Amino acid sequence: MSLQVLPLAITMMAGPQIMSAIILVTTARAVRVSLAFLLGVLIAVTVGMAISRGVFSLVGSSVSLGKPSDNTSLGKIIQYVLVALLVAGILRNYVKRATVKPPKWLGTLMNAGPRRAFKTGLLLIFLMPSDILVMLTVGANLEHHHAGFGSAAVFIAATVLIAALPLLALLLFHRRAQGAMPAVRDWMNTHSWLINIICCLIFIVIILA
Repeated sequence: MSLQVLPLAITMMAGPQIMSAIILVTTARAVRVSLAFLLGVLIAVTVGMAISRGVFSLVGSSVSLGKPSDNTSLGKIIQYVLVALLVAGILRNYVKRATVKPPKWLGTLMNAGPRRAFKTGLLLIFLMPSDILVMLTVGANLEHHHAGFGSAAVFIAATVLIAALPLLALLLFHRRAQGAMPAVRDWMNTHSWLINIICCLIFIVIILA
């Protein structure tokens, strides 16, 4: 796998995903619910990557994606289409920045148990358009470089590690983390549009690199 896709793990967890992880570490059963959330993320990313790799393997066997160095190859054209969609997303987030708000269900996670946390981690990856787009991009990258599914293990591990950062911060810096996490959560709630734009920009840079 090309190392340029590894930063996409950041994009996988940006937005409601990392906000969910931060909210869960501020609950009464922070460790239990956070571990359940991480398990859901791990399963979802692993299954999602297996499906993505399988799809592009089937596509690659019937339609050549071309060489990575060929700017007119089908693989490159797919990347350019993704960039165009991301630019449109940036413009949409900027225009609607005054009205963009995080989903209301995020607030309900304060009372989430392990089962709800697991389900949240699972569905956030499976149903979030940005995460689906990232996994498809990684799957296309694997096919473009003729790498097997095993090559995606580092990407999967990086995604889970980023999802685990709030929990790791809580375990390592207990009192400081408890005081800081609510402030981080509130900032992300009011700047969700900016986070979305930054994620799109990172995505574009990685695709074009």
